[in-house]
Amino acid sequence: MILKRNLSESYKENRVEKEEKKPLIILTGPTAVGKTAASIGLAKAVGGEIISADSMQVYKEMDIGSAKITPEEMEGVPHHLVDVLEPEEEFNVVRFQELAKEAMKGIYERGHIPIVVGGTGFYIQALLYDIDFTENETDHTYRKELEQLAEEKGEEYLHKLLQEADPESAGQIHCHNVKRVIRALEFYHQTGTKISEHNEKEREKEAAYRSAYFVLTDERKRLYERIDRRVEKMMEQGLPEEVEALRKRGLKRENVSMQGLGYKELFGYFEGEYPFEEAVRIIQRDTRHFAKRQLTWFRRERDVIWIDKSIVGRDEDKLITFMLDQLRKKEIIR
Repeated sequence: MILKRNLSESYKENRVEKEEKKPLIILTGPTAVGKTAASIGLAKAVGGEIISADSMQVYKEMDIGSAKITPEEMEGVPHHLVDVLEPEEEFNVVRFQELAKEAMKGIYERGHIPIVVGGTGFYIQALLYDIDFTENETDHTYRKELEQLAEEKGEEYLHKLLQEADPESAGQIHCHNVKRVIRALEFYHQTGTKISEHNEKEREKEAAYRSAYFVLTDERKRLYERIDRRVEKMMEQGLPEEVEALRKRGLKRENVSMQGLGYKELFGYFEGEYPFEEAVRIIQRDTRHFAKRQLTWFRRERDVIWIDKSIVGRDEDKLITFMLDQLRKKEIIR
């Protein structure tokens, strides 16, 4: 009888613990797939507030290149982590976690559901599984050495070092993302463990929330056409002028904010590395490659609900209906 009672109590405790998890909706997908419009419709339907999981929209004065949502497009839906940092400030996954959790606290207090929207899969993963990024900050000597190597021998050299130490991370981190390359090398140096293995273990953790993880996608040909058109539209809207204004403000190509697609390539144009037409071609090409890497990332994630627009339909009402049905099945909404 005692054993039976203990098992029953344990079951009740587990059930309560499960029920206490707060709801979280994620809507992500490759760049230019149409997340913004779908997120507004979803937020209105469930009484949600949106948290941006975009590494560039967080910055002020970077509207065109980040395809930042406008106040009109928000249609009254509250948005968080948009226009909160100056371009000179550094933004990383740890800062994202802190700001997102702070925003979520307020959203829950208001009785609403947070909807994380954006294409930075690493940020989403860090929040959903509450990944621990605690690191040894006692010695920055090795980091300084790596930064010096990057200056003297270039980004590609540093990326080759990562390729030798941690091939999987090297395949996930672009050679131009020097800060993440250095972080991965530093982690390996400090712990003797590959950061890809560390992240894989963290990914196996149970989600910290009662969540639905939607990934919006479309036929690749259509997606790539949308990307090319979006880049052309950005040029028409004044992206070169936006980048030039940031350069005059004192921003350098090395700034974290300038690592975004469109910004670093136009820096190359302004610095005389190639003509304007070539800059546009490079941005289109690199954005297509980025979309491909995003999809590869999402395919590795667990419990993802794929929304293929070529199957579900491209009409916003159909997309919203599909998501609402899934949310009811997962008992996130009634």
